[in-house]
Amino acid sequence: MADHGSPGPRGPAAPGAATPPAGPVPGASGIPTAPGGTVAAVHRHLELVAAILLGVATVMTAWSAFQSARWGGEMATSYSAAGAARTESNRASTLAGQQTIIDVQLFTDWLSALDAEQGRVGPSSGYVPDPATYSGFLYARFREEFRPAVDAWVAQDPSENPDAPPSPFAMDEYVLAATQESQRLEEKADAAVTLAHRANAVKDDYVLATVLCASVLFFGGIGAKLSSPRLRLTLVGIGGVVLLATLGVLISYPVQV
Repeated sequence: MADHGSPGPRGPAAPGAATPPAGPVPGASGIPTAPGGTVAAVHRHLELVAAILLGVATVMTAWSAFQSARWGGEMATSYSAAGAARTESNRASTLAGQQTIIDVQLFTDWLSALDAEQGRVGPSSGYVPDPATYSGFLYARFREEFRPAVDAWVAQDPSENPDAPPSPFAMDEYVLAATQESQRLEEKADAAVTLAHRANAVKDDYVLATVLCASVLFFGGIGAKLSSPRLRLTLVGIGGVVLLATLGVLISYPVQV
């Protein structure tokens, strides 16, 4: 008698019954289908690229801001040095003007004294000052910078030589140290202003680089949040191009440490 309590061997499948496929089923046990897996991989790679862009752009933004501040300080220092040099130049120029007035006054008084003593305008050739006379008294009080010019002018015999310079002030020997100092300080001020203009230009360049880095942060940050792979790729790509261009420009800029 057959035992109805024990299972018997399975017979062939009934006609029309579905046969289970061999191997893992796509979508089962968390295994993604091929299109879904590709999209997920693209998203992951784009997120990584966007993160790298954001990190590099942040460092470049900080560097650009630091350099902009440094060059701004250099500009301010140069402008301050230029102002100080111009002030000192004006003082030296004022001193030179005062010394010239003293020389002119003594020279005209000396000519008047010579006219009263010799009865002629101007010194004679081979003039030798006499300390006992008023003209000699005035000659002895010529400034050290003025006396060589007077001697050179007298040697030209201006009373008889029509080609002689009109006065000692037209001679090459008439050189004031204060005038030279004023010119030197003026040149120093001009050089400082040139440095200030250059520093200002470099500062502006670094400000522009900071703006470009901020645009990279914008494109990278927005691109990482979009769900569309095409839009995400476009924005991240734009951010990458701007980042590389900004990096190339930053390398060419001078550095202030």
